[in-house]
Amino acid sequence: MIHELRIYTCLPGRLPALQQRFETATLAIWERLGIRSLGFWTTMIGSSSNDLTYLLEWRSLAEREQKWGEFTADREWQEAKAKSEADGPIVANIGSSLLQPTRFYRGFSKPSE
Repeated sequence: MIHELRIYTCLPGRLPALQQRFETATLAIWERLGIRSLGFWTTMIGSSSNDLTYLLEWRSLAEREQKWGEFTADREWQEAKAKSEADGPIVANIGSSLLQPTRFYRGFSKPSE
């Protein structure tokens, strides 16, 4: 498995628009395309409260290349992106890192309630 850490830094005041786009459009498109997300976070304490951070899981680099290409070319995604940006751009910067597990990786555990 490969994990992709993505950090979107939003323009000031635009984080709610990005979260809404994920909730109302992006996640359904990913589900249709077989893109697996592991979690989403906003920054509570840190360098930027305008960040949305999330993890994706890929079986291989080839799977990532294929499915991400399908996603960015998807007509429904392009329409949702354009609609969400009708009031102006949302994202100032996108950071992406592809991570491989160490030999002592234990996987994710669900937080206790």
